[in-house]
Amino acid sequence: MRTAIEVVEGIKSGAISCEELLSKIYERIEKSELNCYITLNKENALETARDVDKIREDEGFERKKLLGVPIAIKDSISTKGIQTTCASKILTGYVPPYDATVIEALKQEGAIIIGKTNMDEFCMGTSTETSYYGATKNPHDLTRVPGGSSGGSAAAVSAGEAVIALGSDTGGSIRCPASFCGVVGLKTTYGFVSRYGLIAYANSLEQIGPIASTVTDTALLLEVISAKDERDSTQIKIKNNAPTNYCFSWRNGTKSESEEIKGMRIGVPKEFLEGASPAVKKSVWAAVHTFEDLGATYEEISMQNLKYALASYYLIAMSEASSNLARFDGLRYGLRTGKDEDWHTTFSRIRGEGFGEEVKRRIILGTYALSAGYYGKYYLKALKVRTLIKREFEDALKTHDILAMPTMPFVAFKLGERIKDPLYLYLADVNTVSINLAGVPSISVPCGFSNNLPIGLQLVGKHFEEDMILKAAYGYEQNVS
Repeated sequence: MRTAIEVVEGIKSGAISCEELLSKIYERIEKSELNCYITLNKENALETARDVDKIREDEGFERKKLLGVPIAIKDSISTKGIQTTCASKILTGYVPPYDATVIEALKQEGAIIIGKTNMDEFCMGTSTETSYYGATKNPHDLTRVPGGSSGGSAAAVSAGEAVIALGSDTGGSIRCPASFCGVVGLKTTYGFVSRYGLIAYANSLEQIGPIASTVTDTALLLEVISAKDERDSTQIKIKNNAPTNYCFSWRNGTKSESEEIKGMRIGVPKEFLEGASPAVKKSVWAAVHTFEDLGATYEEISMQNLKYALASYYLIAMSEASSNLARFDGLRYGLRTGKDEDWHTTFSRIRGEGFGEEVKRRIILGTYALSAGYYGKYYLKALKVRTLIKREFEDALKTHDILAMPTMPFVAFKLGERIKDPLYLYLADVNTVSINLAGVPSISVPCGFSNNLPIGLQLVGKHFEEDMILKAAYGYEQNVS
């Protein structure tokens, strides 16, 4: 599969037919066993592709950054006229009347939406197994999970069923499937990308981000979706929201990847490596030594508060989910079953039928944590721990340019292996949730294999320094590929 940059250049030069490219992708999807998509946008996408082929030379099209690029969209991001379900029965048949800000930006730059990808229901999961529409399979091994919750997006890019994709990351939901599927996934600084149109799971943690096969495609997609948006009060209005001026210096030939990394200071938190498998540790240390060969320096560091991150994250995320998901009652949109009775009975029946077991579990636990007598004991304490973790990341990044660690402590596990034990499943997020609590940016890049299954390297940077981790990821990618 070509990269997004190659597709844009090929379409603009006339070397690639947009319609032929889309047709081949849909043919691949229709033959696939992966179950990457919930809803396809085939008719509209092919019509748009034909228009691109006809008017590619018109004034203005030459400037479009993603002209004709087929992109897959996670099914938690609002798309006007295309069913958006969050992989839940309760939203089956819901067609949004508006586009998310990131979708508007993609359309403005000429991208073509292939369809909406499978995911864990309401982003609650690490394997895409909680989806009402069935689990997605890992392209590297059909008996294994692709990761979650953005598993459909990562698997689609890995399998050539999309050129690039959008996911969202609440506690690792972009980086986990990127690691398991062997692609690149970026979780941006909280407030970098507009969340307007993202169906909320945990407002204070989640961010929309890119998934791609290369770091350059990731940077290009980030440039497009990071447009400023007055409708999102959580987006930070900084002078230059996009990292373009920095991350494309190597593309323009002004600096080599080695020059970007030379002198870089890397911290390796030992806590992130403690529970990792031997194969993961070996690959991550090999990556660190590659940076060292390119002129970077590294040192092992300790982050004492990370042991509280998982508990803190799940208390905060579940509490926010219990509040956010109260709006899904089937009365205004979505699932409506049976004969209406009194409000309480109807509300309970619809939610009981519409939500899956994992979503119900998290709503109940979150409601409990927010209830009278327990708010201070659980939720408020979790917020205090979050502050400590954020400060610890800030302190570590004062003396280091980036931090390096495994994205996931192991390779993709087998379908059905963890889903029956919620605590066992939650433990899989141990290396990713702390980054969301701190709100810092993080990227996962492939760094090796174990038994033919990909391993991900996670690079973490300072707030709003996406350019730094993109440079580091690009330099590493160019020296190992």
